[in-house]
Amino acid sequence: MVKVDGYVIREKMNALKTTLIYEKIATAFDEKKRHIWIQGGTAASKTWSALQFLYLLNAYTKTPLLTSIVSETVPHIKRGCLRDFRNILGDVFHEDWFNKTDLIYHFPNSTIEFFGADQSDKLRGARRDVLFVNEVNNLSYDAFRELDARTRLCTIADWNPVSEFFFHQNNLGDDPDSAFIHATYRDALQVVAPEVIKNILAMGKQDSNWANVYIHGRIGRIEGLIYPHFTLIDELPGEFEWQRYGVDFGYENPTTCVFTGVMRNTLYLDEVLYQTHLTNADLIQYLKALPQLDIYADSAEPQRIEEICRAGLRCYPAFKDVQFGLDAVKRYDMMVTKRSVNLIKELRGYQRKRDKDNRILDEPVKINDHTMDAIRYSVVGGKPARPLMIG
Repeated sequence: MVKVDGYVIREKMNALKTTLIYEKIATAFDEKKRHIWIQGGTAASKTWSALQFLYLLNAYTKTPLLTSIVSETVPHIKRGCLRDFRNILGDVFHEDWFNKTDLIYHFPNSTIEFFGADQSDKLRGARRDVLFVNEVNNLSYDAFRELDARTRLCTIADWNPVSEFFFHQNNLGDDPDSAFIHATYRDALQVVAPEVIKNILAMGKQDSNWANVYIHGRIGRIEGLIYPHFTLIDELPGEFEWQRYGVDFGYENPTTCVFTGVMRNTLYLDEVLYQTHLTNADLIQYLKALPQLDIYADSAEPQRIEEICRAGLRCYPAFKDVQFGLDAVKRYDMMVTKRSVNLIKELRGYQRKRDKDNRILDEPVKINDHTMDAIRYSVVGGKPARPLMIG
């Protein structure tokens, strides 16, 4: 039973649909483990289960608690953990308990704060009782240690094992006060939609390294990254030598729009749109609300491009040669806004294929590359036979 000052919260979980990963987190906390490490694949309920546990812990404790939930950046925390936290609470999320400016949620006897590890004042700020670091492999070891050293009871951390990082390099899981939880989609079958699992398994057939990481939750390789170096920035500069949008069409897969601007041989990127189930009418409405720039889109969808043009936007088919596009993008130093959460995730996993002998090929793996295509379209542009602008 999980207790805080003798107050049992385990029975409260019955109102939530939990998984085996939740049970393992709760058990490790009950055993007073100082660190709970959660490594695993996609759709394994790692983050969701940790947030469910932290919700119950803070909602029903009789002793005041301060819990910090941390990700790499503030945009990452807003689009990830904070959004999930709201969904977990559902109708019992009290807007008047939530400070939107400081991202702090006040329960009657406890407080949960959300912040990014890029906020240096927070790293060296006040102490806390419980810490949860989401995607801890995206933090530096120094940043993690600053946070962990100021945590009294327990630190929980989760990650997809894209490659080895400080957890593995420093053998942090060997500490007897630690609990290591390995998670895969099989641990969350009761909460993950069958079509999601079907899609995961299909993607795993395209690339063994992706399957190793995101299906089996095992340590992967980072060799063959196409864009291994980029810098995160808070905001875009005010002026560019040229600027435009790249659009990659989707429906079940996300439709993406990326702003690209160039200044002094530096490519600035900003994720503008990343959303599934958008019709072309939805996309047009969204694009019309943006500052009007040239748009280069997937030339395999000429009808959609024509429809966008008929709506009064300047949209052109992009030149689609993949290798030419990759080479064009790599000519620039790359700066990416911190709010470009999905774009950043795709950049970190965008790799070249391997042959049966494990040799790296020129062709990229076609998994989670929707913003990558949009960037390529925008940078390369195209040579339309006629202006597609109508009216």
